[in-house]
Amino acid sequence: MKHWTLTAVAAAAVALVAATADAHGPTRQKVTETIEINAPAAKVWAVIGNFQDMSWHPAVTKGEGKGGNEINATRTLTLQGGAVIPEETLEKYDAAGMNYSYRITKEDVKVLPVTNYTSRIAVTEEGGKAKVEWRGAFYRGFPNNDPPPELNDEAAIKAIKGVYSSGLEALKKKVESGS
Repeated sequence: MKHWTLTAVAAAAVALVAATADAHGPTRQKVTETIEINAPAAKVWAVIGNFQDMSWHPAVTKGEGKGGNEINATRTLTLQGGAVIPEETLEKYDAAGMNYSYRITKEDVKVLPVTNYTSRIAVTEEGGKAKVEWRGAFYRGFPNNDPPPELNDEAAIKAIKGVYSSGLEALKKKVESGS
């Protein structure tokens, strides 16, 4: 009888582990994009170092905010076509280190299919050129299992990669052309 009970308990444990492996929710996704700009890092930082000003990004048509570059400053971004990222909050700001970190604190998954989004943008000097790294971590827009295609992991990653790569390419063009 003991042998049967241990076998049954072991089988139940294996079944439980297998069931929970399929039942977990989303995992945190991460995206990092970098670009080299043929200009001194300080010149690049002068363009992107103001948390309140994202006019360098081609998707942003208007930015409004309060608090400047102080911790807990906020901004709202209006995008091409009128969509709005309701609120981003500055979490860390290091002018000397040429980097800042922020979080989307009011989300609209119809605008950007992510939740719990945090990001960091940093400029470093490498051999007289600037290297800009933009990285983020987030969850997909749908928190439960079986997300619709527009709110799944792939859609979230694609959206963030698009934001970062288009922004960095525009930044490079702006700085290198001197405009």
